[in-house]
Amino acid sequence: MSRLLAAVYDRWMTRSEVACLASWRAELLAGLRGVVLEIGAGTGANLHHYPPAVRRLVLCEPDRFMRAHLAGKAAAGTEILDAPVERLPFADATFDAVVSTLVLCSVADPRTALAEIRRVLRPGGQLYFIEHVAAEDDRGRLRWQRWLEPVWRVIAGNCHLTRRTEAAIEGAGLVLEEVRRESVRKALPIVRPSIRGRARKAAATA
Repeated sequence: MSRLLAAVYDRWMTRSEVACLASWRAELLAGLRGVVLEIGAGTGANLHHYPPAVRRLVLCEPDRFMRAHLAGKAAAGTEILDAPVERLPFADATFDAVVSTLVLCSVADPRTALAEIRRVLRPGGQLYFIEHVAAEDDRGRLRWQRWLEPVWRVIAGNCHLTRRTEAAIEGAGLVLEEVRRESVRKALPIVRPSIRGRARKAAATA
């Protein structure tokens, strides 16, 4: 499934990228600068949205088939690592920003993943995210998400349809600075509810 998903992923996402995701990525990442980590970088959909102010870009992707596509697209000097977000091989407070787009739905342990993100962020650093989430304001759709999730996880790389990612980000001790909720256009109805925005690691106090 991993090899197949990597092979079809870009084509599968094309309609939603054209309809909204590409513009969301561009808007979200435009203000990035300094040292940036992207977790679960996949096939590299974010690569051409990173601004010149990013002086070091590190991409973590644990799936070897996704990583092969990523390596073919990344510019010279971009660092690509085989590392899951639950075990990031970096010292505390290494990064000015962490980017997560359509990743936290599929990590094995969201609590551990977000704790690692918080650990590697510098005080005042930010998590930039786009994630599809549970349809908490649509009971009918949420029932479908719950019913289909066991099968969906198998065919879509452990993707969970009912994650409450906004609450998980706050629960990890990150301060939500901006959250926008919108439907992912042209996507399957079960993956349309989404959130995007920024969350900050509070600066250390004396």
